[in-house]
Order: sequence, then structure tokens, then C-alpha cells
Amino acid sequence: MEFKAKARFMRVSPQKARLVLDLIKGKRVEEALTTLMYARKRVAVDISGLLRSAIQNADYLGQEKGFDVDVDQLFVKSAVANDGPRIKRIRPAPMGRAYRYQRRISHLEIVLAQKGGVEQEDLATVVGEEKTHAPAKKKTAASAKKKSVGRKKTAAAR
Repeated sequence: MEFKAKARFMRVSPQKARLVLDLIKGKRVEEALTTLMYARKRVAVDISGLLRSAIQNADYLGQEKGFDVDVDQLFVKSAVANDGPRIKRIRPAPMGRAYRYQRRISHLEIVLAQKGGVEQEDLATVVGEEKTHAPAKKKTAASAKKKSVGRKKTAAAR
């Protein structure tokens, strides 16, 4: 089961948001919140609010909709910062000219998933399939006698 939270039109460049989102990918929710608390980026506050919203979404579905959700087992499955529309602005320049610049906006999305449950290998044994592993290949005499590539010896090796 996956639980999402989105924050759209955030006034931060996606590149800067990705720096913080990469810190929390794959971590448990508790570790991710601690990491965001001590991150020294302005966007970390917004991302921690978004993460808390995703946790609340999971808790709501667990209580109201009857899904079996353990909030302690949640981890950050994916965290994405996409480009939003750019705000075009003009800055005065010398001699009556003008410079254009763009204010970047990002759409943030965090997806939480629950750890545990039935793994693929366990599922195969439940269904009745046996795990088959291919035997390791033995080295033959021909493969062991491969020619070494002729390299020039350095002065230290001579």
C-alpha cells in the first residue's frame, strides 16, 4: 500500500529541493523527520510538513478506511521534485536596458510505503514453487589460461 502527499507551486527551484529530498529517500519515516529537522536548507521545513501530511494520510486510511497500516513501519519510497511553471521577471540594467530572469517553481511529491509483509521469494514458496538456483560455473583450464594483456612495465616494476 502506498500513501502520497503533494505540494504544488512551491517557491524553490527543483534542483535545490532535490538536494534535500535525496537525503530522505529510502529512510524510515522517523529517521527522515530527524534528518529534515537538522538539514540546513530553507526547503527542509516545507518538505517536513509534506512528509507529516503523507503520514497523516496513511493514518487516516488506516483508521477510517480499515486498511491495516502500521505507521512505525512506513518508509519513504520515493521523493520527487518536478518543474513547475516559471515566473518571468525583468531587472533594470545599465543604459536603459533590461535583463530577463526566471523564478523557478517546483511540484514536490512524497510516496510512503509499508515495510514488511510477504516478500517475492516467500510468495513463491507459499504458492508451491521451489527456489531453483543455477549451479556455479566451474573454471575450465582454457578460461584459466587467458593471455594477459601486454602492458608496459613502469620503472618501479622493473
